[in-house]
Amino acid sequence: MEIEHWDHSWGELNEPNMRRRLEEEGYSVSRYDYPPGTYFPDHTHSFDKKDAVLRGRFLIRAHGREFLLGPGDAVPVPAGTVHSAEVIGDETVVSLDASKY
Repeated sequence: MEIEHWDHSWGELNEPNMRRRLEEEGYSVSRYDYPPGTYFPDHTHSFDKKDAVLRGRFLIRAHGREFLLGPGDAVPVPAGTVHSAEVIGDETVVSLDASKY
């Protein structure tokens, strides 16, 4: 798992462009707004996913590492990976949650 950063050659960082990029990679995409204080304890998914951030800061913990995502960042989370996630700071996180079933 490594953080992927937005490449401005893909266009302006906005929801339609990020959604398009994720869909081109074969993901189904849903938008979520997570208010400050949101925390997801350790869990897994039976499918590959990618967490992408449009606004705010989102901390993903997995494999004994921390991945701090800011606007334009995404991290792939392979199926079966135990991970947690939380909003960092006082700004709502706008996230595109991408799943491959």
